[in-house]
Amino acid sequence: MLSRKILVIYPQVNDTKIAVFQNNSWVFFKTINIRPEEIKSDQAVLDQEIPRTEQILKELKENDIRLDEIKIVMGRGGLVKPIKSGIYEINEALKNDLRQETKMHETNLGGLIADRIAAMIPDARAFLADPVVVDEMDEIAKVSGHPMFERKSIFHALNHKFAGRNYAKSVNEQYENLNLIIAHVGEGGISVGAHRRGKVVDVNQAYDGDGPFSYSRSGSLPYGDLIEICYNGKYTKKELRQKLVHEGGLLGHLGTNNINLIEIKIKEGDKKSEFVFQAMAYQLAKEIGAMYVVLEEPLDAIILSGNIFQSKYFTDAVKRRILKLGKVIISPFVSDMDALADSAMLIMKDEAEILIYE
Repeated sequence: MLSRKILVIYPQVNDTKIAVFQNNSWVFFKTINIRPEEIKSDQAVLDQEIPRTEQILKELKENDIRLDEIKIVMGRGGLVKPIKSGIYEINEALKNDLRQETKMHETNLGGLIADRIAAMIPDARAFLADPVVVDEMDEIAKVSGHPMFERKSIFHALNHKFAGRNYAKSVNEQYENLNLIIAHVGEGGISVGAHRRGKVVDVNQAYDGDGPFSYSRSGSLPYGDLIEICYNGKYTKKELRQKLVHEGGLLGHLGTNNINLIEIKIKEGDKKSEFVFQAMAYQLAKEIGAMYVVLEEPLDAIILSGNIFQSKYFTDAVKRRILKLGKVIISPFVSDMDALADSAMLIMKDEAEILIYE
């Protein structure tokens, strides 16, 4: 069975990443850019399911990847209802929720496309693992300052769980026995979670909510000023969301979120770039400190995950504030594709519990 291949599908806003995995190694990887002649920029996300599927099938054919050699199709998880951590076989209930327009995001296409392609292959199955809506938060962590609002668990669950399990293996321990703080800096937001013996008991809402500002997301904001902006008539709801979620953070402050360019500017003496970059590190360190308090138990390690930690400048700016809390592990080479393939390998080896979405 292990000779059969795994197809991993990871849709993003502007592209779809695909990879084929066999015998513990990648045999094919491709980033399929969204071409305007195939998918229009204003096309609804759900309407992209078929054209993106066709793009994937075309790439596989052109690179001599036979569909009948694929056993598992693993898709990126999307915005569905809160669920527990694990691997889910894609069923009708899951597909129905992935298609809900009120929660439609490009991530939702991962499961839908995976199911569509698996249906074309005899004896193949489609799964997703640890989508962003994994919810293991303590009930007290969900309480906000007003009964109209509840704190929600939307974060980089796939990255967090993968980083936690990899660290546990490195110290010959079980993830479920450790107390960890894991901070993942993604291309979008930053999520910092308190992992108490295998469960993320508190985490900031990284999708469009609270926490540190990041590459392009604004993070927590003074809501008095935010209310004023919402009602000053200058922005529509869509425009304001675009500004806060996609044009905030480093991009909003500096006009770029290219880390290499920012570091060059800092080396050239640009004080604003240095100040804002330090501020982002400061906010991340502060969130880690908050999760230290949440754990209430001895901390085994703090894991800093994300490509930004290839930057020594940023990494040092975070570390100098948190080293007093405990051991710090840097994980700068992050791949969601590896995390999804790892889950698929557990299925291939019959070492994974397959959960049912209801």
